[in-house]
Amino acid sequence: MKQVAVALIGAVALAGIASPFAKPVQAQDYPSKPITMIIPFAAGGPTDTVGRLLAQSMGNTLKQQVIVENVGGAGGTVGAARVARSPADGYTIFLHHIGQATSATLYRKLPYDTINDFEAVGLVTDVPMTIVAKGDLAPKDMKELIAYVKANKDKVSYGNAGVGAASHLCGLMFMSALQTQMTVVSYRGTGPAMNDLLGGQIDLMCDQTTNTTGQIKGGKIKAYGVTTKTKVPSLPDLPTLDSSGLPGFEVAVWHGVYAPKGTSKPVIDKLAGALQAALKDPAVVTRFAELGTEPVSQDKATPAALSAHLKAEIAKWAPVIKAAGEYAD
Repeated sequence: MKQVAVALIGAVALAGIASPFAKPVQAQDYPSKPITMIIPFAAGGPTDTVGRLLAQSMGNTLKQQVIVENVGGAGGTVGAARVARSPADGYTIFLHHIGQATSATLYRKLPYDTINDFEAVGLVTDVPMTIVAKGDLAPKDMKELIAYVKANKDKVSYGNAGVGAASHLCGLMFMSALQTQMTVVSYRGTGPAMNDLLGGQIDLMCDQTTNTTGQIKGGKIKAYGVTTKTKVPSLPDLPTLDSSGLPGFEVAVWHGVYAPKGTSKPVIDKLAGALQAALKDPAVVTRFAELGTEPVSQDKATPAALSAHLKAEIAKWAPVIKAAGEYAD
């Protein structure tokens, strides 16, 4: 019996010595199979466009395929909940936009904790938004549009991609700045909303440059202004709202990459490194520029920067949403 006890003690001791080496070996082997990137919106939308560019480039760096899976619904919260429940092994990652911050207020009964159920990987890009209209809307510029909306608030229709979508949030801010309401038409995704704008079924929309630049340049929709404090290089003739009658107006749709809570630091570091490499990839930089945006600086493509930004954005948007009294549940 003594020999058995000694053997067991020896085995435990050896296991204790070996265990510190287990995690580094595991991280060193990561990734050993394809990674799934959850996009919490329908395919073809602006966030999906950003995600697919990232997935391709990050996969090249990690030497494993990064497969995009669209899990839409409820303003991105269905996809977020899926990630929060996923194994913390680095094989499920998540790209979300500003909605990761605003959902904390828009949804009063989320099935996850917006901050504590995810590990931040890094920021990706700040995408400007544009106020656009159907091609034959009467106002010629932003100042005329402001007067037109105020005079016809019961007749002017404003489309968005659904409660919690970036276009919905921009609309809240726009109506708040104008101190007036419009007839709001919510769709199930950016595509259907844009199709109705193109067809003249709705009057106005505020959407990301990743989705509007091509339509604006093609003359298919009318553009009135960009929502950032500076002009967009891809649309140099488009004025800012800040300079066109709405001083201080600023909305940018930032994107971030996350993993489930508990994902090990070595794995998060590998993902952050692949993200940083993607944001320097000439193919990504060029395509971003064509879409009217650019990658964040390398110091922002980090876990610490995204974590701090998420908390600041939750604090920024909570009073705007509460003042509007528009909740998603």
